[in-house]
Amino acid sequence: MTSILASGLRWTKLVTATAALATALVSTSAIAGPTLDRINQRGAIKVGVGTTPGFFAPDSNGRWQGFFIDYGRALSIAVFGDPEKVEFTSSSPQQRLPALQAGEFDILLSGVTVTITRAFQLGFHFGPTIFYDGQGLLVRKDLGVEKAADLDGATIGIQSGTTGELNIADFFRKTGHSFTPVTIEDTGEFIAALESGRVDAITQDSSDLVGKLTQLKKPDDYIVLPERLSREPLAPAIAGGDDRWLEIVNWTVNATIQAEEWGITSQNVDEFLKSEDPAIQRFLGVDKSLGEAIGLDPKWAYNIIKTVGNYGEIFDRHLKPLGWERGYNSLWTDGGLLYSPPFR
Repeated sequence: MTSILASGLRWTKLVTATAALATALVSTSAIAGPTLDRINQRGAIKVGVGTTPGFFAPDSNGRWQGFFIDYGRALSIAVFGDPEKVEFTSSSPQQRLPALQAGEFDILLSGVTVTITRAFQLGFHFGPTIFYDGQGLLVRKDLGVEKAADLDGATIGIQSGTTGELNIADFFRKTGHSFTPVTIEDTGEFIAALESGRVDAITQDSSDLVGKLTQLKKPDDYIVLPERLSREPLAPAIAGGDDRWLEIVNWTVNATIQAEEWGITSQNVDEFLKSEDPAIQRFLGVDKSLGEAIGLDPKWAYNIIKTVGNYGEIFDRHLKPLGWERGYNSLWTDGGLLYSPPFR
C-alpha cells in the first residue's frame, strides 16, 4: 500500500511539473519573432502575390481578389481581427524569393512550390499546402498533339526563375526527346509569344495556364494538355526565424480545411455556435480555452470562416468559375489530399 501511495505521489508531482512546463512553453511561444514584430509595429501584413486570374488579380476597382488573396485576408483576421490590414504587391517569379529574403514581404502567397533547396539553401519555411498543382503545357490545337511527348522538337516558352525550367528539361531528357527552350522573364510576354507563333507551347503550373487560357484572344484555338510533368505543392512561404508567425500561418490554413470537414460555412457558422460538440466549441471560441492557450482571440477561427468562408467556399468562389475541379484539392473524406491536424 505504501509503495502504491508513493507511486501515486510521484505521478501527481510529475503531472504538476508537466503542466507547469506546458504553461511556460505556451508563454514562450506567445512571444513574437522578428517578422511578427514588424507586422504588429506596421499594423499590416505585406503579402507578395502574382497576377493570375482566379488566384490573385485586381478587380475593376483595383481591389485584389482571388484564392490566395482570401488567405491573406484570413491571416489579417487571425493577427488583427480585421481582414483589411493586409497589403498585396505583385512581384515576378524572379523577384519574389529575394524580396522575401530581404524582408520586403512578410509572406509569399504567390503559388510558391515547396522544394528542399528552398527550405535548406534559402532558409524558407512553408505553411500547409494550399493547392496541389502540377506543371502543364498550353499548346495550339492545330499542332495536333495529345501529350507532352508529341512535342518532340517543339519550341517551348519557359518562365525564368521557376521550378518549370528544370522540370521540362528533366522530362525531355527522360523521354529521349528534344525541345528548344525560349526563356521568358516577363509573364505578360508569355501570351504574346504563343499567339505570335514564336513558341509552339508554353509551360507553367497548370493553375497559371488555366488563367493564361482565359487571356488569349482566341482561347478555343488552344488547349492545356491533361498530362502533368511534375508535382507542384503550392504553399505559403515565409522567411525562417519566426516560429510564432509560422504557426499562425499553419493554423489559419488548417482552420479553413477543418471548417469544411465539419460542414461549417460562412452562412451557417452562427448555427454551429450552438453545437454541443466540445471540439467545435473550442474551434469557434464558444469555449475560450483554446484561443487563450495559443494567444489568439478565442473567436479567431469563427471570424475567418464568417468573413472568407471555408476552403471549399474559397475554392468555389474563385476557381470553379474558371473550370477547375477539386481533384487532389478535395478533402480526404472525398478522396483528396486535404485534412487538418486536430484543433486541440
